[in-house]
Amino acid sequence: MRPESTPVTALVADPQAPSWSPSVFALPPAVSRKADPALIAADDAHLAAIRDRLAEEIAALQERLVRLRAAPARAGQEALERDLEIHRSSSRLQLLGRFGVDLCLGRMVVAGAAGSESVYIGRIGLSDADGRRLLVDWRAPAAEPFFAATHADPEGLISRRRYRWASRRITDYWDEVFDPEGLEGAAALDDQSAFIASLGASRSPRMRDVLSTIQADQDAIIRASSRAPLVVDGGPGTGKTVVALHRAAYLMHAEQRLGHGGILFIGPHQPYLAYIEDVLPGLGEDSVRVCTLSDLVREGRAGDRMPDERDPLARILKSNARLLDAVASAVRYHEHAPSARLFVETPWRDVIVEPAVWTEAFDAPEPGTSHNDARDVVWEALIGALVEDNADEDVPPRQLDRALRQSDALQRAFVAAWPVLDPAGVVADLWATPAYLRICAPWLADDERAVLRREDARAWTRQDLPLLDAARALTGDPEGARQRRRQEAVSAEEREQRERVLDELLAADDDKESAITGFFFGDESAGVRAMLQDEAALPRLDSDALAGPFAHVIVDEAQELSDAEWAMLLRRVPSQSLTIVGDRAQARHGFRESWTERLERVGLRRIAQASLRINYRTPEEVMAEAEPAIRAALPDANVPVSVRASGIPVRHATPADRDGILAAWLAAHDDGIACVIGDDRPFPDARVRFRTPMTAKGLEFDLVVLVDPESFGEGIEGAVDRYVAMTRATQELVVLDRGR
Repeated sequence: MRPESTPVTALVADPQAPSWSPSVFALPPAVSRKADPALIAADDAHLAAIRDRLAEEIAALQERLVRLRAAPARAGQEALERDLEIHRSSSRLQLLGRFGVDLCLGRMVVAGAAGSESVYIGRIGLSDADGRRLLVDWRAPAAEPFFAATHADPEGLISRRRYRWASRRITDYWDEVFDPEGLEGAAALDDQSAFIASLGASRSPRMRDVLSTIQADQDAIIRASSRAPLVVDGGPGTGKTVVALHRAAYLMHAEQRLGHGGILFIGPHQPYLAYIEDVLPGLGEDSVRVCTLSDLVREGRAGDRMPDERDPLARILKSNARLLDAVASAVRYHEHAPSARLFVETPWRDVIVEPAVWTEAFDAPEPGTSHNDARDVVWEALIGALVEDNADEDVPPRQLDRALRQSDALQRAFVAAWPVLDPAGVVADLWATPAYLRICAPWLADDERAVLRREDARAWTRQDLPLLDAARALTGDPEGARQRRRQEAVSAEEREQRERVLDELLAADDDKESAITGFFFGDESAGVRAMLQDEAALPRLDSDALAGPFAHVIVDEAQELSDAEWAMLLRRVPSQSLTIVGDRAQARHGFRESWTERLERVGLRRIAQASLRINYRTPEEVMAEAEPAIRAALPDANVPVSVRASGIPVRHATPADRDGILAAWLAAHDDGIACVIGDDRPFPDARVRFRTPMTAKGLEFDLVVLVDPESFGEGIEGAVDRYVAMTRATQELVVLDRGR
């Protein structure tokens, strides 16, 4: 007999290997019955083949990267393709090193005409050297039954097995049988499924890997089409964030069109981004852009959370999309064609610039061109029209063009008519000058303009960000035109220098049939000349990676977005391909419309909806306390039903008991995370977090200590904050009431 203290580890022969290899199964004594070779021998043999193949692929990738990095530097498309290949190989190597054989999530036994077949599901696809399939990528259509099969609809499965990995060993597994054939010596049945068993595990500072336990209702949403806006509505603990993240990884793999533009993932706050940081890399996806809404605007990237408007009326006004029209009016205010003639002196004669010439030049930019980008177009149209109208035999066009461009009078008039605009300055002027705001937003009442007035016009709040974003979209980068002009000047200088060198080479070549002459004037001469351009000498344009456009946008906690903030997002996804994740009952400022009404108001169409109604995270005991807290303010709140109980009742105590409660819990639990909400007094243990209801959204903790929840306020905002805070708990909730 094996000693009870020793893990049950089977040694299984790999039929394709010449010798015995150690098993990947390291099952503890509590589940020793699952170590029967009849149950795990086939898995062990297959996983050994995966391990061997991974070693081969890792070696091949390492060799390929050495060869790519050592290759001579190339230019243009060749350089781009080389860099992309290095990125792809490095990403795959990093993923293989991150997981190893535990890339395998489990297996399913599929019924077929020729008999049953075991199909192993992985984070990536993998085949051996002969092309035999070892792992099916979880995002592939062939893997869908592994996640979607239910007893009501087995989708052709006989059985399904999910693994639990720890230190790259299988420490447990769970079998589900859909057909009596799967019971014959090939299944170890449990009272709990793999998913339910995972819910009781202790939390960590990072979101746990849950790919192997994705449920059928969640998988259906993950794999849904991205052609139209999709709303994923669900209460606390229903797995909305899990669905959102896995959908991002799935869409990047399954819908190739999303590769052109990529995916933007919006989270509610920085602690949330830190919490989910490992999820997408663990799914083999490192190309999704992840940020908060504030990160979309340069002024919002300072690091600390921006304050909200203190005045409720100012917050309402700036959240309304109509104020974006005032920003557009402010930009147009700086585009006014002169109404008087202008006389420009040249060495030949005075050139008269008629108002009609200005008007025609102002119409030259294509619709939608930003103000600062259009400025160059207007200038070129103005100069071109003046040269065409005034050049003749006595006034050479090139010299006239140069004279007009160098004219101080014409330059001053142009700067006054179409100045370079700073987007932040456009918005700041609205708050600094009531008369200017009256011109740009004539619909505002006097008291509304007064509440928007600000002594420090650039003391930005979170409600300013959509206005700043609109201003930047309308004006363009103020440095963009300057950089383009510098780039054009450097390019011209490079071309002139290159041509001069070529002329000198050819002048020194007496033999017109020589290799030099053929090299620069033969069939391949255009490519050779292009290669001589020094691209490193050209100034680089500062493109904003978060400006878009993106092929798809996913936004979590979307119930909090104002109409103005929705405009920020829709500007980045012209296709309206979005996944919108949220819970109307968790909207701090109320959400009395339906999702369809709200989204149609901001301009979305053909909206699809999916609901998640089962609370997997929050125990019954906690929900029994949280449900009355939200229904007091929102009687029709969609409160999800908990799927499990923790056996730990909600406790009530006083704020003075806080440190003792935390110390006792930490002493009784070797792992897990506690969170204090409503009291930021420090506590000397790294496993204790401090959050507000706002910064706790999207997160989960084993223990939540909620301090003085009545201080969160009355009405919808206070009720939502209490509801959100309570439902962060996965095991235990303690409420500290000041009145006790």
